[in-house]
Amino acid sequence: MKYGFDNDKYLKIQSENIRRRIASFGNKLYLEFGGKLFDDYHASRVLPGFEPDSKLKMLMQLKDDAEIIIVISAVDIEKNKVRSDLGITYDVDVLRLRDEFISRDLNVNSVVITHFNGQSSAEAYRKRLEGMGIKVYYHHTIEGYPNNVALIDSDEGFGKNDYVRTSKPLVVVTAPGPGSGKMAVCLSQLYQENKRGVKAGYAKFETFPIWDLPLSHPLQIAYEAATADLDDVNMIDPFHMDAYGVAAVNYNRDIEIFPVMNAIFDNIYGSSPYKSPTDMGVNMIGHCICDDDVCREASLQEVIRRYYTAICNFADGKATEAEVNKNALLLKKAGITTDYRRCTVAARERYEKSGLAAAAIEMEDGTILTGETSSLLGPCSALLLNALKHLAGIAHNVKLIPQTVIAPIQRTKVDYLHGNNPRLHTDEVLVAISIMSRIDENCKLALEQLPNLKGSQVHSTVMLSEVDRKTFNKLGVGLTCDPVRKLTKRE
Repeated sequence: MKYGFDNDKYLKIQSENIRRRIASFGNKLYLEFGGKLFDDYHASRVLPGFEPDSKLKMLMQLKDDAEIIIVISAVDIEKNKVRSDLGITYDVDVLRLRDEFISRDLNVNSVVITHFNGQSSAEAYRKRLEGMGIKVYYHHTIEGYPNNVALIDSDEGFGKNDYVRTSKPLVVVTAPGPGSGKMAVCLSQLYQENKRGVKAGYAKFETFPIWDLPLSHPLQIAYEAATADLDDVNMIDPFHMDAYGVAAVNYNRDIEIFPVMNAIFDNIYGSSPYKSPTDMGVNMIGHCICDDDVCREASLQEVIRRYYTAICNFADGKATEAEVNKNALLLKKAGITTDYRRCTVAARERYEKSGLAAAAIEMEDGTILTGETSSLLGPCSALLLNALKHLAGIAHNVKLIPQTVIAPIQRTKVDYLHGNNPRLHTDEVLVAISIMSRIDENCKLALEQLPNLKGSQVHSTVMLSEVDRKTFNKLGVGLTCDPVRKLTKRE
């Protein structure tokens, strides 16, 4: 895998920068963590070398001075909001996050339920958490938030919220997803701390957009594609330009809210410590890019991937036409079409030639391989076997999994599990190879090549099952699919 990001440097300088920010506020900082603290697969795709749990590893370097508040909105509890990448509801993810933090020996202070307005589901959730020994606090809906500063910054606004007692210099405020109310929790705590004579500070950690890269950089475009459903737009920070004469990239929501933030800071501190929304950030990602060309290429692939994700989700009724249109515009903004993706072109050529659903992979060295559906295997299962044989130096005509092994698996799927598709999925292929590796040297060699698939790109001419999508994701393979389900031209 070609690396474009220095992960070791990032772990060092990012933690150092946060320590400096803590010290600048007299040793008490509320740090709003945007994005995912771990499982950040977007960042690992566009910054090859960035590990999905890099931010968590960085935070662990600060663990002696840090505690964590997990935020969830009562509105999201009420409507059972689901994390699309994991397929679990936000209320379940709060517990998953807490368990993950505790397993890393990080101090989890409590859970704050925001936007609380007497919802019975939120009250039941609080009782459930308290029954598990977890401290829970309510932060209420404030009429006119965020623009009614006079009400917000008063005893009838932030003053009505529960005060979360903290003891560490760094308080990390995180959540299962966007719109949970992390910023409001931080600001409410600043108000409450100030009433108690503590001059705490606020800062924001956002991985993207990267403030010190050009607005037109593919990394920035890839971030817009990743947040197309939120309608985020990257912009030059006008406040930063006015204050310093330096172009810095931020996004519309932070720029729009900054005057309100400044007014709240003025009321709490007497004067604002920041001249721009970019000033509030502590992100050092841009300083750790070691090969810009690698990151540019990875980001262009991500823009295409997000476009295909949008059109497939639209076909499934999970995305709006506006989201699809925005992703199409971002392709134009990046100056590319889907044909830029070599595996897409190769998969479609195989499909046109055979009339069967096909898939293609572009390996890290540029090699293109293809596979197609059969009575035994789906197109990506066939492709996976071809790729592993190529990497292991095994002749193409060698059968890694004999039909005598595949047949009973198919019989179990159809006859006993009452499935409609007898073809083996990618995970079933890997299980079969694993079993065969005990008695077959070729299967053993093929299995050992799995780590070398990381960074490869795959395209399928048909939409894949969730199982296949997750398998490729775990292998670190970028996947795109056409929004169709036909296995042959005749269907």
